[in-house]
Order: sequence, then C-alpha cells, then structure tokens
Amino acid sequence: MSRIVVTGRIPEPALEKLRTTHDVDAWEGSDSISRLELLRRVAGADAIVSLLTERIDAELLDAAGPQLKVVANVAVGYDNIDVPACTERGITATNTPGVLTEATADIAFGLILMTTRRLGEGERLIRAGQPWKWGMFFLLGSGLQGKTLGVVGMGGIGQATARRAKAFGMEIVYQSRSEIDPATATELGARRVELDELLAISDVVSLHCPYGPSTHHLIGAEQLAAMKGTAYLVNTARGAIVDEAALAHALRENQIAGAGLDVFEQEPKVHPWLLEVENVALVPHLGSATVETRTAMAVLAAENTLAVLGGKQPPTPIT
Repeated sequence: MSRIVVTGRIPEPALEKLRTTHDVDAWEGSDSISRLELLRRVAGADAIVSLLTERIDAELLDAAGPQLKVVANVAVGYDNIDVPACTERGITATNTPGVLTEATADIAFGLILMTTRRLGEGERLIRAGQPWKWGMFFLLGSGLQGKTLGVVGMGGIGQATARRAKAFGMEIVYQSRSEIDPATATELGARRVELDELLAISDVVSLHCPYGPSTHHLIGAEQLAAMKGTAYLVNTARGAIVDEAALAHALRENQIAGAGLDVFEQEPKVHPWLLEVENVALVPHLGSATVETRTAMAVLAAENTLAVLGGKQPPTPIT
C-alpha cells in the first residue's frame, strides 16, 4: 500500500478514490499547511497531491525521498511546481486541464461585464448607503456589441471566453504561440495578431496565457500605454502576468477605462493602490470555484495519482 500526502483540503469523492487502495495523509486544517509541517509530512511519501498554495521544489522533493513517484497538482497552472526538478528525479508531475475551462471562462466574462457596465461600482455605492437617483448619465458604462475582444493565450479557456464574447456580438482577435484549429477560428471569426496590434485595437483584453519567465509582467506600463483609453483589461490567468503597480497607476490616471482581476501578484495581498480606485473589479481567485469544477479537478488529480502508482500513464501529465 502506497502512502499519499494531500497538502490541503480537497472534495471527498477524490479522497475516497485514493483511500480505496492506499494510505492517505490529508491536511484538514482550515489554513494552508505550514512549510515545516509539509516538509515533515512528505517524508516517505510515494505520491503528493498538491494545491497551488504549496511550493513543490527541490527541497520538498528531497524531503519526500527517492520513493516519490508522482506530484499531482489540483490546478491547470503549475507555476508552483519545479517541473525540471521532478524530471531530474524521475518523478511524474501532472495537472488538471480541461475540467475548469468553462467555470474560468464564466468568471472571465463575468469580470468583463462587471468592468464594462460598472457593476462593482454600483454595488459598492448601494452597500455604502450613498444616495443615488436614476439619470441619463448615471454610472454610464460601455456596451460590448460590435466591440473587439483581444484574447492573450488562445487555449481552452481563451477559446471558451471568446465563444461567450461572440454570443455578445463581439469581434475576436487573439495572440498565441500557434494558430488555433481552423474550424475553431472560422466558428469564432477569430484572427491571430501580434500582441502590440492586439493591445492597440482591442476594446477588452482578456489574459489566458500560462505564467512563466516569458510572461512575467507581460502587461506592464508600456503595454498599458499602448491600449485604448476606453479599453478594459481582465486577468483570470496568474497575477504576475500583470505589473500591478503599473496597472494601478494606469487606472488612477485613467489611461485605460477599467480592469477586472481574479488573480494577484502576491496572493492574498492586493496592491494597495488597486483598493483606492473605483474603476477596477477585484475578486479572490474564484476562476474554478464551483462545486462541480473543484470536485472534477480533485478527482482528476486522484486519477493521475492512481495511474502513476499503478504503473500506468496518467491522463494529464505535464509535458
């Protein structure tokens, strides 16, 4: 019987899968597990099921020992995992793509509506008990019909967001490392452009690219200055893709019309300037936060774990 360490709370159906044939040591605390406790618990583990709040690096892999076979991340992103360190040690690393596509696209489009129609501002006004009255020019926002959505990173989530935008009558342009499937491009009427053109012509820019050295602060002061003054930025990917200080400055100076953020550079901290401006919608990393999606993510991570421990190819390895 193999020993599996789960670094945080996950839905019960996934734990049941793991417990059927293996010994499971799952952290049940309401707060994230401490680094010291995690290093202690992983000693002797054959598998680690990790959350994105835990850093899986060489130190942790060595603390687990040479018998460790798999690290199964309960997330599509894996910037918390040192994949080369896993590879060097013969450890399989996996993630959970696909199952959170629709939920994250829902949040992305929700943020598009919140920012362009100023829904966050309106709700804050009412909750604060401020007086208000209907008027022709009261909290005027921007319509989406006939506008252009620029998608940065046209993977599954980017495409799902583009489909929602298409249903709202938007035109689609995208920047990605490669062309999308021709049938999908035709369905969406999507045109591939370089990032500088996308920034210049888009009314809404939505970020869906993976995070890494090449995308750290991909959107900074220069890129924000290249956007239309009437444009909006939405980020549901990873916080550090955007230079938060530069974004806060752009919002304070009205260089762009607004922004919607589900992710932040130093989660759970938010740049204080962002808390001082009205033209930004801020939500606490809710992209995959539905019961159905989080359960599917955890179950897929469990299936990846069981496959590797059983000597089989996991459904979704990180390549």
